[in-house]
Amino acid sequence: MSSTYGKNLKIAIFGQSHSEAIGVTMDGLPAGFSIDMDELQSFMNRRAPGRDKYSTPRKEADKPDFISGLVGNVTCGAPLTAIIKNTNTRSSDYDNIRDIPRPGHADFTAHVKYGGFEDVSGGGHFSGRLTAPLCIAGGIVKQILAESGITVDAVIKEIGGNSEDPYRAIEKARGRGDSVGGIIECTVNGLPAGIGNPMFDGVENNIAKAVFAIPAVKGIEFGRGFDAGRICGSENNDEFYYEGEQVRTRTNNHGGILGGITSGMPVVFRVAIKPTPSISIQQNSISYSRGEDDILRVRGRHDPCIVPRAVPCVEAACAIALYDLILDI
Repeated sequence: MSSTYGKNLKIAIFGQSHSEAIGVTMDGLPAGFSIDMDELQSFMNRRAPGRDKYSTPRKEADKPDFISGLVGNVTCGAPLTAIIKNTNTRSSDYDNIRDIPRPGHADFTAHVKYGGFEDVSGGGHFSGRLTAPLCIAGGIVKQILAESGITVDAVIKEIGGNSEDPYRAIEKARGRGDSVGGIIECTVNGLPAGIGNPMFDGVENNIAKAVFAIPAVKGIEFGRGFDAGRICGSENNDEFYYEGEQVRTRTNNHGGILGGITSGMPVVFRVAIKPTPSISIQQNSISYSRGEDDILRVRGRHDPCIVPRAVPCVEAACAIALYDLILDI
């Protein structure tokens, strides 16, 4: 099943955007870890919809309800399962999408894959709503990593090409009935050298796989990224030196990863988030039932920009990927 992740820490995400509930099961958490529920809820609130003028008007509490794996707030070794009730759905907004797929969304590919039985309401299992249970898992793992001095923090680098006033780009797009994307940068501090593997199980591989679970992600680069393809080795190589007994590098073009293995420098990567596919501007599409071209006007409540709410999702995915690798040690 594609909605599962992990080798040592297994994560399974379930539900649909408008189903009764969405949730996550985590298998492999250490027993005896006390979850700070207030801290977890604060993390969830960063992703939750309807909290400011830049997000969808759909409002959900996004309060996790733990149904297994805890005694009090302490992990007991059993698989941990948490659900979030969906309480503010308007499935009728998606009636026309059953026949006319939205450009830029997974409506068409889901229709082909599942033979017309897919849940189109709110995007079904393809919805960004499913990043809420991802954030439950990631929020818990962030707390576990923090106990070892490892922090995972992401920030907005730009929106709509605007790095000076990124939220202004959202305002302009929303005024046109359009949407914008952007770039998020994530930095991990406190990782020791030696985590990860070469070839298929490297740090980049695992982070990328987890981050691409966020539906809007279209690209990822580590360290200097694609810019490294435009410079010389003398400019890109990070020279080593001793800082006491620690081996460090004077620059960090490699983004804290060499040969798929952490170097002890901060892990740094950037993620490209596409514009929200659901926009109010009229678009050309097709009609399944008539077998001809058609026009679509998207109804419903949608973010003019996904980037601000995607920031904690990137942190969550990164934390999960790293902790799964750490458990290999």
